Amino acid sequence: MSVCYALPAVRGKVTQGAQLAPLVWFKSGGPAEWLFEPADVKDLADFLSVLDPSVPVMALGLGSNLIVRDGGVAGVVVRLGKAFAKVSDVDDVTLDCGAGASGILVSSTARDNCIAGMEFLRSIPGTVGGFVRMNGGAYGGEVKDILVDCDVVLRDGKIAKLSVDDLHYSYRHSELPAGAIVVAARFRGRAGDADAIQAEMNRISASREASQPLRSKTGGSTFKNPDGQKAWQLVDEAGCRGLQIGGAQVSEKHTNFLINIGDASSAEIEELGEEVRRRVKAKSGVDLHWEIQRVGAAK
Repeated sequence: MSVCYALPAVRGKVTQGAQLAPLVWFKSGGPAEWLFEPADVKDLADFLSVLDPSVPVMALGLGSNLIVRDGGVAGVVVRLGKAFAKVSDVDDVTLDCGAGASGILVSSTARDNCIAGMEFLRSIPGTVGGFVRMNGGAYGGEVKDILVDCDVVLRDGKIAKLSVDDLHYSYRHSELPAGAIVVAARFRGRAGDADAIQAEMNRISASREASQPLRSKTGGSTFKNPDGQKAWQLVDEAGCRGLQIGGAQVSEKHTNFLINIGDASSAEIEELGEEVRRRVKAKSGVDLHWEIQRVGAAK
């Protein structure tokens, strides 16, 4: 990747050629041309307002639902750090959440404030920014059910507030403006009992532990569930449980998870996913669609 533009001055941290593999759950992939970790929302907005509009910009959260291709990512990757990871109560049933806050932090804060309805966030490996962008969901809940509105920094540096209706949510999809980066969101639940909330979080955690390869290098759920069907079941019925290409394998514990069992390249992981899609199509006639985001260039 060649650099032919200058980056604006910032108060945060800018790193050229930053390795992204340590920052994503698969532990694979190439570098970012530039990695920007803004000091705060104003730092991000000021940066984008003067950055050459032709330079691509991508937000990175916990890297849990992501394949970074081996050739790396051109332009600027924005990673929201501790300044964006705060959660506070707005009223008795509403939380103000920074986009860098984890699902565990949000659900735990909700419990501490006796707010029910956010327990499902405990099960999603990611941050608020990713949840909002993808309408994250699990165990019967989705972000569209709790989101009030969100703050975003647009590609031109302008700050906007978008309501849940503005995002036109569907299954694992939103119509967030291209290039927009979510920096905060308000989630609204309902009054609840802290012990009951904790019990539900414990149930969700136990279920995940029993059914998912949580201690593996994985990207989480690989394919979206087709209408009325389960992706894992289609993958299993196509004979893909344990299927392996290089260091990439379909999990034997949960067949909608791909895992890096050694030093798999991102190309091997993506190739395995495409092979699974081919076999499922041949077996059941169903086209599986990727839930994992794939970014960057092949090597």
